[in-house]
Amino acid sequence: MTTNHLQNAASVTPSNNDVLVARETSPRLAALLDEEPTYQVQVLHDGELSEVLAVPAAAMQLLANILAEMAQGNAVTVTPIQEEITTQQAADLLNVSRPFFVQLLDEGEIPFRKVGTRRRVRLQDVMDYKRDLYEKRLQTLNELTAYDQELGLQ
Repeated sequence: MTTNHLQNAASVTPSNNDVLVARETSPRLAALLDEEPTYQVQVLHDGELSEVLAVPAAAMQLLANILAEMAQGNAVTVTPIQEEITTQQAADLLNVSRPFFVQLLDEGEIPFRKVGTRRRVRLQDVMDYKRDLYEKRLQTLNELTAYDQELGLQ
């Protein structure tokens, strides 16, 4: 696949057969992954060896993750991390309104660039913000739990 093809990729919703195959394949593939920098993958076509491909370890791990999601019946989309997204797409990822997301941009919480009058945000920056927000929430929760224990409430 070319990068251009990936940028236009839609979500893939697994069929019932896809779910069954992924359930069988996902744990087997995950068990095979170790510290190899690349893996040799044999491709069979009509039961005959078609080609042997070198696949980076990161791509194999991503494939294992995709299969694990498909095994649960989840739709999957592969998106290049450098991809720029719209403010609406970013707001949807964070589960917030678009006006609230634009406010985050205007406050400098997340970097962006303007294309004409439109704001564009790197997907990686949105995901970094989401991860940081999760970590802050987890830290606050841990502090509240410790405080509850100090007071003997737990």
